[in-house]
Amino acid sequence: MAIDPTSVSDPAPSWFTPKRLLVVFCVINMVNYIDRGAIATNGVNGSPRICTENNVCSDGSGIQGEFDLSNFKDGILSSAFMVGLLIASPIFASLAKRLIGVGLSVWTLAVVGCGLSVDFWSITICRMLVGVGEASFISLAAPFIDDNAPVAQRTAWLGIFYMCIPTGIAVGYVYGGLVGDGLGWRYAFFGEAILMLPFAILGFVMKPLQLKGMSNAKIIPGLLNEEFSKKDSSSYVSYTSNQLSRFGQDIKALLSEKVYVVNVLGYIAYNSVIGAYSYWGPKAGYSIYQMENADLLFGGVTIVGGIVGTIGGSVLLDRMNSTIPNAFKLLSIATFFGAVFCFSAFCFSSLYVFLVLFLIGEILVFATQGPVNFVCLHSVKPSLRPLSMAISTVSIHIFGDVPSSPLVGILQDKLNNWRTSALILTSVFFLAAGIWFIGIFLPSVDRYDEEDSEHLGTRVEQPDVTPLLESKVANGDSTSASL
Repeated sequence: MAIDPTSVSDPAPSWFTPKRLLVVFCVINMVNYIDRGAIATNGVNGSPRICTENNVCSDGSGIQGEFDLSNFKDGILSSAFMVGLLIASPIFASLAKRLIGVGLSVWTLAVVGCGLSVDFWSITICRMLVGVGEASFISLAAPFIDDNAPVAQRTAWLGIFYMCIPTGIAVGYVYGGLVGDGLGWRYAFFGEAILMLPFAILGFVMKPLQLKGMSNAKIIPGLLNEEFSKKDSSSYVSYTSNQLSRFGQDIKALLSEKVYVVNVLGYIAYNSVIGAYSYWGPKAGYSIYQMENADLLFGGVTIVGGIVGTIGGSVLLDRMNSTIPNAFKLLSIATFFGAVFCFSAFCFSSLYVFLVLFLIGEILVFATQGPVNFVCLHSVKPSLRPLSMAISTVSIHIFGDVPSSPLVGILQDKLNNWRTSALILTSVFFLAAGIWFIGIFLPSVDRYDEEDSEHLGTRVEQPDVTPLLESKVANGDSTSASL
């Protein structure tokens, strides 16, 4: 049957090709973690006020000194973002396709608020709002990257995205140290807001993205309009109840996936160490090894270890054949030997021996970033992937680095020995390796291509396509688009 050329026209290629959006997501992720690194530096976080036996007190420096924070309160400050992330992530898991600009705007305003804060509570509230902003894209980015990457390079593309975590933290160490020492800790937050502002604006310009298993369809015409046109409370209550019921069913489905649960449990133990490392590392290094430039040294080690480890682990899994059992093998082996090197590093008194061993350990532990998120994405059905990433992120924070940072602060307050505190913390890596080792023996099925019509039962597909799909039609293959 002939097609009327006036009714169908070739879609114009979109600027937002998969590779370009990969770069955008990477930069957003990096700026987010620059903030995490900056707030941990001696230049921004500073040092506490110290009083001698003669009641002579120093002023301290940075946030900790200006607001007179104990190590416990300082640790709480590092974890405050989790409150916002916990509340907002499940919401953005469904709505992030349209609200990413709103979320990044909240993030931008929140870091400005950090720079303008006047006490512990004001900066803590602003850190919570930073978590709300972060939630706007974490659930969307990884599934999008996994959908659009070349099949043989899926883990490598994920690795590039997650490489921005250690890289961002490392850049944050350097940035926070330089700006905090040179201009003052408040200006470090103002600079972060300037970096994120263009991407907040871009979030409003971008059209909704198409994800595998998530229909781009519209609700059957008149269905919701009829429901809400009644203007009675029962309609709203019924609709809200249905949405909560669907959310509960999705959570139940995630928790029934043993592979997913074991993967997240290992990730929680792993992140409790990584999170505490990233926050307390410069301060511990300054104390143990008298590093005058602890921010720069830890930044250098983290950026090298993060880039080499994350890319290396992701490429290695692709070479091994990207399967869930292979991912668990790489996770358990890399984490175990990474723990051995990191633990050994803190046992030596020589700074140079510490740096070499700790760098090797960092390379090994960061090799997990691609594989662990590969398992999160491929162990659940397509429609649950955004929620799986949201719940994974919330879990590793609320049960991992959120409690670990204050707990390390309490431990250090009692022991007053950073070497012992660091050794106790590092030993948790062995627990993570053991949990992931269990995953090797679990029956697993890659559910990436599994059809899922459950969520489309009351929907009808529309002929419109997103800019990314338009690009695929125009270019033949999204992965061939160049930057």
